[in-house]
Amino acid sequence: MKLDAKAIRYLTSEDFRVEAGSRNHEVVPTPLISQLSGLRGGSGVHRSISNLAKTNLIAKVKNAKYDGYRLTYGGLDYLALNAHQKQKVVYSVGNQIGVGKESDIIVVAHSSGEQRILKIHRLGRISFRTVKTNRDYLRHRSTGSWMYMSRLAAQKEFAFMKVLRENGFAVPEPISQNRHTIVMSLVDAFPLRQISKVPRPEALYSELMDIILELARFGLIHGDFNEFNILIKEEVDDPDGKGKAPVNLDDVPDEMIKLVPIIIDFPQMVSIDHVNAEMYFDRDVNCIKRYFQRKFHFVSDVPGPTFAEARKKFMKNPGKRLDVEVEASGFSRKMARELENYMKEVGVDGDAGSRDDEGEESDEEEEESEEEEEQEEQEEQEEQGEQEEPQNKSSRGDDVDGNTQRLEELEVSDPSSH
Repeated sequence: MKLDAKAIRYLTSEDFRVEAGSRNHEVVPTPLISQLSGLRGGSGVHRSISNLAKTNLIAKVKNAKYDGYRLTYGGLDYLALNAHQKQKVVYSVGNQIGVGKESDIIVVAHSSGEQRILKIHRLGRISFRTVKTNRDYLRHRSTGSWMYMSRLAAQKEFAFMKVLRENGFAVPEPISQNRHTIVMSLVDAFPLRQISKVPRPEALYSELMDIILELARFGLIHGDFNEFNILIKEEVDDPDGKGKAPVNLDDVPDEMIKLVPIIIDFPQMVSIDHVNAEMYFDRDVNCIKRYFQRKFHFVSDVPGPTFAEARKKFMKNPGKRLDVEVEASGFSRKMARELENYMKEVGVDGDAGSRDDEGEESDEEEEESEEEEEQEEQEEQEEQGEQEEPQNKSSRGDDVDGNTQRLEELEVSDPSSH
């Protein structure tokens, strides 16, 4: 699904309180909603339920046991946006600039006008392609919902991004994390896959291999290190520190432009002690080798690096263990195993394991994928005996909550200009 923040302007604080119960119940009976929300009077609760159902933020479920409602991904998006707004992290919502297999990337803005990135994890998206396996896997697991796993993915990525940033790695600045979403700084850079030519491919190649080794020295393997998850930022190479950088980099000669890699996307990052660490390390290295050979016609005459070399360097130069720091920050090994098992079951193998040589999906393919998702979701509900009542596609409530009315669309420039 795609995020549409327009309806959030018409929701009241009472509407958001109706969400109570969804944390511990996949389907919340209507009487329990009234009890947990703490709202007085049945009419107010039913009015809020009606408003939320009309905007597809909750969905009615009927089965043999009881009638109730379940939270939809749209509802989860709104809960996260409302939390970010209350924390004064997000003031307005802009355009979607990226769609991944398991996430959406959206430009948002702070009240100061500073543009930021909102990343929404959607781990249920790819599981529709392996829906039978997914159903069997989730049916016997109370904690195995897509929403819960998306929350774990966001927690993991935020934790790794935070420790990497604090230890000098070039990553976006992590600003806030809530539910299945992360707010981070907007980096003025291009994905490596969009760059057709670099002045010195051997220098960029060497730097990327150094990053892989440096991560290993700190006890980490990226796990999905490829052209989709590497941003390239252009800076003026001024080693003497003399002179000011021109405002327009187009005026700078190619030999004076320095390409700075920025690493993103960390849900698959693992410890160097992971049982499959060598496989992930070798895959990261080979992804870069293959891409540089195919795109820039560059083949290094230096073999490796190998996992054995990285491990040896790690043992000889013991330093901070960032994998241990992440665990200490609250993202436990149990959470990591649960997320990894889910991703393995539904076939989430990162960009490296599922992209074709061109690395692109057409708009038609994305639209077909979304249609398949909706169809599979409907079939799954019918299979489980759940029938949703017809719902209207739009709603206009009379009450406007002061905490949410400012979340309006922000017009932003074309992402290709960043």
